Amino acid sequence: MSHYFPHFLAGSYLLFSIALGINPVSREVWLAEIIPVIVVFLGLVVTFRQFRFSNVAYGLIFIWIFWHTVGGHYTFANVPFDWVSELLDSERNHFDRIGHFAIGFYAYAMMEFLLRKKHCSLNLAITFSLFFIMSVAAGYEIIEWWYAAIEGGNAGIEFLGSQGDVWDAQKDMLADTLGAIMSLTLYCFVRPDKKILG
Repeated sequence: MSHYFPHFLAGSYLLFSIALGINPVSREVWLAEIIPVIVVFLGLVVTFRQFRFSNVAYGLIFIWIFWHTVGGHYTFANVPFDWVSELLDSERNHFDRIGHFAIGFYAYAMMEFLLRKKHCSLNLAITFSLFFIMSVAAGYEIIEWWYAAIEGGNAGIEFLGSQGDVWDAQKDMLADTLGAIMSLTLYCFVRPDKKILG
C-alpha cells in the first residue's frame, strides 16, 4: 500500500485544487500563487519514473503544495487562521509564515536526491540543500516584490502579503531556513539513501 502513497497524494491534490480553484477571493492572486504549485506538481509527475522519492519526502513536499493552494484561494493574509493569531497574541495572520517554513521541507528531497544519486558526501549534501532553500527563499521574495510593483493595487499587496511588516521578507527567509534545518535534521535520522525504497 505504501508503494501507492505518491499516487494517493497526487489524486487527493487534484481534487483539492479543483475545489479551491472555484471562486477564489481574488482570481488574479490565485493565478499568481497557483503557478509555482503547478510547476512543482508537474515536475514531480514528469520525473516520477526517473526518480521516485521516499514516502517521507513526498509527504513533506505535499505539505507545502496543499498549504500554498489554500493561501492562493483565500490570499495568504486572509486565510481563516485567527486561532493561531490569538494563540500568539498577534494581529498578524501567520498562515504565510508557516507556508514559508514548509518550503524548507524541500531540503529533505534535495538531500535525498543528491545522496541516492551519489553526487556528493553527506556534509556537502547538507550544505548544498540548505543553501538551495535559502536561494529559493531569496529568489521568491524578489519575485513577490516584482509582481507587487508591476501589478500594483490590491492584488499586488495581497500577493506580497507583508501585512504592514517592513521586515516581512527577512522573516519569511528565516522561516524557510528554519524549515530546511528541521527537515535536514530529520533526514539524518531517517536516512532513506541507506534503504531500499518500494
